[in-house]
Amino acid sequence: MQTYHYVLASRNFLLEEEPLAEVLKERVRNYHEQEKEIDFWLVEQPAFLNAPEFAEAKAKCPQPAAAVVSTNSQFIVWLKLRLEYVWVGEFNAPSESIPEPLASLVTA
Repeated sequence: MQTYHYVLASRNFLLEEEPLAEVLKERVRNYHEQEKEIDFWLVEQPAFLNAPEFAEAKAKCPQPAAAVVSTNSQFIVWLKLRLEYVWVGEFNAPSESIPEPLASLVTA
């Protein structure tokens, strides 16, 4: 089991109002330069929000939601400081209520 940390907000806020794509692109470049494995993912309409323990967060966050999920808690703290109007938290997965931590409800 792994601990995942996340920044959660409305999809509109994260992907349209904030320059998140630029931030993540820069972070990927930085990781490649340091030969570090990518430890964060952008998840549109994260399935983990359907777990019973996320009922309150799901109710508070405008839908559709999006999240940046990471195994690196420091990266999530940094994002929270940069983005300001987001929810942060963590969960352990895989678990009975969250079998796939990076699953999305978006269908192709």
